[in-house]
Amino acid sequence: MFRSRLPLRADQLCRLTACHGPARSTATRKYAAQTQNTSSSRAQRVAVWTGSLGGAALVAAYFFWPDTSRSAPTYTDATLSPAYFTPVTVTATERCKDPNTCLMELTVPREALPPSRDRLFAPIWSVYIKDDDIQVERAYTPLEGIDEDGRMRFWVKKYPKGEVGRWLHSKRAGDKIEIRGPLKTYHWQEDKWDEVVMISGGTGITPFYQLIHSTLLSTGTATPSPRFTLLHSARTPAELPPPELLQPLQSYSVANPDRLRVRLFVDQLDGSSSETVPTGDLQVGRIGQAALSQALSSSQQLSWWQRWFQRSNPVLNTDRKILFLVCGPEPMINAIAGPYGRNYSQGTVGGALAEIGCRAEQVWKL
Repeated sequence: MFRSRLPLRADQLCRLTACHGPARSTATRKYAAQTQNTSSSRAQRVAVWTGSLGGAALVAAYFFWPDTSRSAPTYTDATLSPAYFTPVTVTATERCKDPNTCLMELTVPREALPPSRDRLFAPIWSVYIKDDDIQVERAYTPLEGIDEDGRMRFWVKKYPKGEVGRWLHSKRAGDKIEIRGPLKTYHWQEDKWDEVVMISGGTGITPFYQLIHSTLLSTGTATPSPRFTLLHSARTPAELPPPELLQPLQSYSVANPDRLRVRLFVDQLDGSSSETVPTGDLQVGRIGQAALSQALSSSQQLSWWQRWFQRSNPVLNTDRKILFLVCGPEPMINAIAGPYGRNYSQGTVGGALAEIGCRAEQVWKL
């Protein structure tokens, strides 16, 4: 009868070595090494198998585990809320010169409008729009907020890997989509700052347009407010925001240079043009320390020697309360203000803003 050979224990190996001398000791050592290698290989296979199962479980959990946003219900008889989705109607779409962008108007049913809106829709806020096909949502910022008839206008860009943006570009007037919100992006306090510098790239201009529209463009009165500076960047002139956004900003800036300044940057001049801005008025290059220093020095009353010294040693004026808001592609945010922290927390201040001496309380990454 065949008897299976089990791995020898340590005491058995010692007895064999003592009884049979060096020759048997060598054989025993070889057998022990083989046994150890076999056990190690077996353990490695088990670890790989267990890791594969664990990875598969994590992937399955990501897609099938109940998520607060994906499992949020849809209500047709309740007012807008971040806790659930509300059906709204696409009432207008307009293609922009940049074929990857469009202006879209959504209208909330009158019965879904909250009775008190002043604080609820104070800047800066956004809504989540859900792609019903794949149950994915993304945040979008209404340009002028929401009017009395429940209308909101958005500047939407589609990206090669952006599911919701491409889905929205396929929608036409009369289509229904679902939103939830409003959700506060930044709690604006008008009397807290002497100056606000906004740095944006691409569609990152939308929350700043909402803020400027709320505090300057729609007020009609010269109420005291901070001085705003907008530094906006696009890859090419054709990718700058459409006239519906730029013209109100530029007109107000020309009429009220002490309250709003607008500087537009492009990475390169590729032969394309903007519908609103002459190519000669654009600054070529990315927004960096030099552009920030120039924006700060032009807003402060400095002598000639102070301006010269600041060009080589940019130092933030601590006598003025200055806020920096940054919104745009993540590489741009990293270069301007440093990367986000864990779970998209604010993290530490880095990049160009750290170089000019900004503190954490002066910087907010949207």
